[in-house]
Amino acid sequence: MNLIFTCGGTAGHINPAIAIANEMRRRDPNCKVLFIGAVGHMEEKLVPQAGYELRTLPGSGLSRKKSLAGLKQNIHAVNCVLQAVSACKKIFREFQPNAVIGTGGYASFPALYAGSKMGIPTCVHESNAVPGVTTKMIANRASRVLVAFEESVKYYDHPEKVEVVGMPVQEGFLYGDKKAAREKLGLGDKPVVLSAFGSLGAKHMNELMAELMCLEKEAGYPFHHIHATGGFGWEWMPELLRKDGLDLPHTPSIDMREYIYDMPVEMAAADIVISRSGAATCNEIAVSGTPSILIPSPNVTNNHQERNARMLSDRNAAVTIVEKDCTAQVLFDEIGRLLADPERRENMSKTLKTMARVDSTQRICDIVEELTKA
Repeated sequence: MNLIFTCGGTAGHINPAIAIANEMRRRDPNCKVLFIGAVGHMEEKLVPQAGYELRTLPGSGLSRKKSLAGLKQNIHAVNCVLQAVSACKKIFREFQPNAVIGTGGYASFPALYAGSKMGIPTCVHESNAVPGVTTKMIANRASRVLVAFEESVKYYDHPEKVEVVGMPVQEGFLYGDKKAAREKLGLGDKPVVLSAFGSLGAKHMNELMAELMCLEKEAGYPFHHIHATGGFGWEWMPELLRKDGLDLPHTPSIDMREYIYDMPVEMAAADIVISRSGAATCNEIAVSGTPSILIPSPNVTNNHQERNARMLSDRNAAVTIVEKDCTAQVLFDEIGRLLADPERRENMSKTLKTMARVDSTQRICDIVEELTKA
């Protein structure tokens, strides 16, 4: 079996595709897998690191500016898509895929469109409750549309093609062991707080984390803090902390890095996760059963991140703090309350695990196998 996976832009699109590819490889060790992504994006790091070949397409995003410059950018973007579709057709003729699976990101549309035009079975997975741009454009052409939430079905013109499968996650999230994870990471008995705000890094949240780290210093570092800055944050955040008087190389209680590549292990080791509330992140938190403080991004379509977060916090399975109300002191105080209440964290963990769809990856792989035999 030959499979094409197309994804990119953020880890929320890439990691689900890798999880599905891993399971398909487990089922069929002879399965050939090829990823298609975009130049200059996170997939160029994550996909090869997962052991898969990646082909990249040139691309350009659309502009919402009502100006001549915006019009020129959009004309360029359309030309890039047309070129990408042609490039995908060439790749498909060489690779001879039995199916094309898209999980979102720039490269997904041209790859799925090219596959549908060539008569190759295609399926697209939408992680958010409200369909994204790629899913909207390709839904009517795809062989199957896979969604994470039951409420999403109503947004599609052909509900008979839509299946509710949840969000696929890496297998490691299912079987995390706190003691083993801490031993692997060389952590002691001090409480562990893990924070990450996307593979690119949210500037405001990184600034907030810098303020939080200063409060940690004033309090004598009451917990071990692992923080991923993301690609943009890594360029300036270490210098900001140095100016604030934090000497990171000599501050063992703060572990800051650009990106966390072994998130299942890090999350298993953590007592609390602080993050945005994208669909992939919320499902990873639920599957791992890790108590969390969620700060939804206000800069997303249809406010879907707050909706994701509220699904957890309304059942006391997480704490939601909207960004406009979130200061370093508010966050520091909330961390303190959670760490001081192990019974509350245990109840959060139990509730999270009742909400998780642990068989999402298997269900998607069943559908892929079905498509390849059609």
